[in-house]
Amino acid sequence: MEQSLQMNLSQHLAMTFEMQQAIKILQLSAQDLRSLVEQEYLDNPTLEMEYGAGAESKDDVFSVEDISALADYLYEGGGEPSYFTDDVDHGLEAAAPLGLTLEQELLQQVEFAFPPEDEAGRSIATFIVGSIDSRGYLTLPEEEIARATGTSLEKVREVLAKVQTFEPLGVGARDLSECLRIQAKAQDIYEGLVAAVIDKHLSLVAEAGIKEIAAAEKASPEDVQLAVDIVRTLNPKPGSGYGTENASYITPDVTIEKVDGGYEVRLNDSYVPKLHITNLYRQAASFDDDTQKYIKKRLNAATWLINSIEQRRETIRKVVEELVRVQRDFLDKGPAHLKPLTMKEVAEAIEVHESTVSRAVANKYAEIPGGLVALKAFFQTGLKAGSGEDFLASQAKAELERLIKAEDTRKPLSDQKLCELLKAREMDISRRTVMKYREQLGYPSSVKRKRY
Repeated sequence: MEQSLQMNLSQHLAMTFEMQQAIKILQLSAQDLRSLVEQEYLDNPTLEMEYGAGAESKDDVFSVEDISALADYLYEGGGEPSYFTDDVDHGLEAAAPLGLTLEQELLQQVEFAFPPEDEAGRSIATFIVGSIDSRGYLTLPEEEIARATGTSLEKVREVLAKVQTFEPLGVGARDLSECLRIQAKAQDIYEGLVAAVIDKHLSLVAEAGIKEIAAAEKASPEDVQLAVDIVRTLNPKPGSGYGTENASYITPDVTIEKVDGGYEVRLNDSYVPKLHITNLYRQAASFDDDTQKYIKKRLNAATWLINSIEQRRETIRKVVEELVRVQRDFLDKGPAHLKPLTMKEVAEAIEVHESTVSRAVANKYAEIPGGLVALKAFFQTGLKAGSGEDFLASQAKAELERLIKAEDTRKPLSDQKLCELLKAREMDISRRTVMKYREQLGYPSSVKRKRY
């Protein structure tokens, strides 16, 4: 048995800490980047932080005498800054909601509806509010509320009746029929066919059973259709318009503005504080060796952080400028005019790796003339047409919506007919895909779209 020693030459890419840092910073949103910057400012005494035009100097926080103490406390021999090596989540706390939650809104009304001397009523009402879900529906039966609050069923019903007069109308109902009934009574329309539809025929409404309701109520389909249209103006989920405690704001990372017939890309730098290296720590010669070592490590970390942030900024700018160049029609005319575009194509255009583009657009939003849009929305995969030409899914949806809006509501187009019409326009998609797009657009089936 012979043994031999062989040498093989191979190439591999070692991910240095600095490369990992740049990659992680690139994929951060503006909110997360701000959080990171503020945390590193607190951890690294070699940094100064500036919000907008006004600078906040680190000299105001750390004196020369503090440095040795900081070095003794913070220096532990590691070579990496804390913002990616610890286990602490430095993400921003959720921003406060714009308005009250449903529970907060109802509790405020409890304060007005039940005077302090009616302690029992206020207590029961508070318990009822706590048992209302996010849709606005009461989730517990009256008997259980009576047992839990130690009061009579009659008192619970009295209090519940008052809670059901609160805004939003329909709140505190036990089921859909009661929810709609509360709203209809408040609007003085709970009568005739409207009342019949709410009390007896909601399941048929869901199935577009206009003829069946008409037969049961001995009324014309046209009158039933009118009553159903009135019922559909009521809100089946009265609590859905309220936020939650965890509501948060989306901060756009970039703004795309129309200027002199063209588009200008501007990164929202003002939201993220700017970092600078303080001059104080460049005068480290007077410090002892351990302190100088600590300062050098922190200066290196600060330099890499600043460079990584600038690299992130430049990469995002290049990516967005290319997106604007390719998707000019999208910005001018809307989503229906998106062109086929992949991240690989953008990467080749700006000479970076495809993964760099993916990270640059991840979790990021752009403010455009039409509102707020995720950067990923600029990318679309195409549908293969019979002629070999690429058609976007968004274009197919736009044409589908146009066909449905233009149809005769007495004879709405079936999915098969819509499929045939799209194929006639060289959009070769299946009936199943048509159904999926129709549902995504929020349109019911042709049976439920029919009107009398």
